[in-house]
Amino acid sequence: MAQPSFFVRHDFLIRRLHSLAGLVPVGVYVVVHLVTNSLILNSVAAFQGQVYTIHSLGPALWIVEWAFIFIPLLFHAILGVWLAFEGRPNATRYGFVNNWRYVLQRVTGMIAFFFIFAHVFHMHGWFHTELWHDYVSGPLGGATFKPYNAGSTAALSLQGNPVIPALYAIGVIATVFHLFNGIWTMGITWGAWTTPAAQRKANWVCLIGGLLLGVVGLTAIYGFVTLDVENAKQVEDTMYESRLSDLSAPESPEKRTQPDPVIDPASPEDAEARDDTHSGMRMAE
Repeated sequence: MAQPSFFVRHDFLIRRLHSLAGLVPVGVYVVVHLVTNSLILNSVAAFQGQVYTIHSLGPALWIVEWAFIFIPLLFHAILGVWLAFEGRPNATRYGFVNNWRYVLQRVTGMIAFFFIFAHVFHMHGWFHTELWHDYVSGPLGGATFKPYNAGSTAALSLQGNPVIPALYAIGVIATVFHLFNGIWTMGITWGAWTTPAAQRKANWVCLIGGLLLGVVGLTAIYGFVTLDVENAKQVEDTMYESRLSDLSAPESPEKRTQPDPVIDPASPEDAEARDDTHSGMRMAE
């Protein structure tokens, strides 16, 4: 008799680890990321200040990204693909709401995965190396986000082509639906709500939470699309100069995340040089 596969023998544990990774840390990160982006609606300074806070981690930032974001995300996505092909949806046969939610959970999971994959390349370029930027991400239109001009560069990356913000909107909606519908099904899997009454209450909580976060994500996109880039850059450059005057160069968060000399943004020549020398610098979401 054939021995059951590893996945079959550990199906219970794998499914729970998969759902747990989708909530913590991936789900938490999605919420924090969208809320952070929505700060652009408050002011350019508020968003730029939060980006500086993120980059105050210095060289530890890439460790945090991989340990708490990218690796759990890959784990959740790879297992999700396996579960999607392993599952047997019956929505077209029975048409029950929960069956359609089952199908949509897997469809939006696929959309969310490719959206995040493309988003990281578009803004980050995936790898923060000069060679990668010069020969891969740069020529292909990636790594457009600069942390010292956070709002203005994010806005420019969305304002160039009307298709891009539309794709971002689809990606945000799919990601938010996948997160909150996943929370609802996770509660059933983990035994948090098993009775019909408890599931109805949880359904309303997840529905309201998903709608609120969806609005936050979509309005953040609107904020970047409608941002006055030139005014935003002036605010960001002023903040950059202020940080240079308040912090000594060896202690500057920007200095710790790069080997390049600090350049004065007040000078047009230095501002241009800063864009060139920092093209591969770490970028915040």
